[in-house]
Amino acid sequence: MFFAHLSLEKALKAQVCRTTKDVAPRIHALLRLAERAKLDLSEETKLFFAEFDRYQLEGRYPENLMAPPDLEETQKQMTHAQEIFQWLTRQS
Repeated sequence: MFFAHLSLEKALKAQVCRTTKDVAPRIHALLRLAERAKLDLSEETKLFFAEFDRYQLEGRYPENLMAPPDLEETQKQMTHAQEIFQWLTRQS
């Protein structure tokens, strides 16, 4: 899940660079990056970003690990993350 978050983060940072013509900020919050990229997100995607941000912690701050989601929830979140990633890479 950490690497899925990282993929979304990097795709969003690419959008920030494209929009601002500057280097993306050194932040990890997906929603803040999307706002800086001036992306028009659905409420569902905003909520997903807010919830999915918890996974950026596990790779950076292992002392703050929380219980992982069950397999069904993991598959659901990974599918949603993949859909958003594909949408982000099609933005121009």
